[in-house]
This record gives sequence, structure tokens and C-alpha cells, in this order.
Amino acid sequence: MEIGIQGYQELTVTDNLLACNVGSGSVAVYATPMMIAGIEGTAAGSVAPYLPEGKTTVGTQMNVSHVAATPAGMKVHFETKLIEIAPNGKILTFQVAAFDEAGLIGEGTHQRAIVDKERFEAKAQSKKS
Repeated sequence: MEIGIQGYQELTVTDNLLACNVGSGSVAVYATPMMIAGIEGTAAGSVAPYLPEGKTTVGTQMNVSHVAATPAGMKVHFETKLIEIAPNGKILTFQVAAFDEAGLIGEGTHQRAIVDKERFEAKAQSKKS
């Protein structure tokens, strides 16, 4: 894995992605949590092919501004770029942005940690005991 890996994903905003339908507000526009999920998925997908067997990434930090509203029916796309790998090799920092057909709607940074998938899930499940 190396700095510079880029990700791209596109979707069309549907009613189930609107703030008024996901509990993040009362307006009929693309919800901030759904934009963040799109950014996370794009970043995770961009580095997945470079991870060893059994490893995955989990989101640890999101610092994103949602700067413009998008109505249902518009296309949105996400762009991510890996800009830093921590010295221990386990923390990845991405420059991220989201756009609709009219321009920029969100931007910022996002961090993901590389984890062992089975061990991570087992630790989470152990909280129920």
C-alpha cells in the first residue's frame, strides 16, 4: 500500500437517503450521515485490494463539512485519496470530497485503522458477555 491510492464511487440520491427519512433532520435533501457513509465506503474500497488476507479497515475519525444541499434524483460522487500512512502502518488518512451535479457538497479528512477482521469482531461481540 502506498500514498496516492484514489477511490471513486457514484450514486443517485433516492428518497431513502434523505435527511427526513434517516432521522437526521426534517428536510428532503441528501442526509449528512449518508454522505459520510458514502465517503467511508469509497475510502475503504480504495485500499481493500492492498490489504493482507483477513485484514480490513474500520473508520476511526471523520472531519468533514457538508457545504451544499442535494435533492433527490441528483447524482452524487465521492473522491478519496490516501494522503498519509502512520509510521506503524496501521492508521490511514484520506483527503475526501463529495460532489453533486452542481459542484462540491462536502470535503475534509477521514482516518481508517487496519485491523484483523475476526479479532475485531470477536472483541466487539465479547462486550455482550
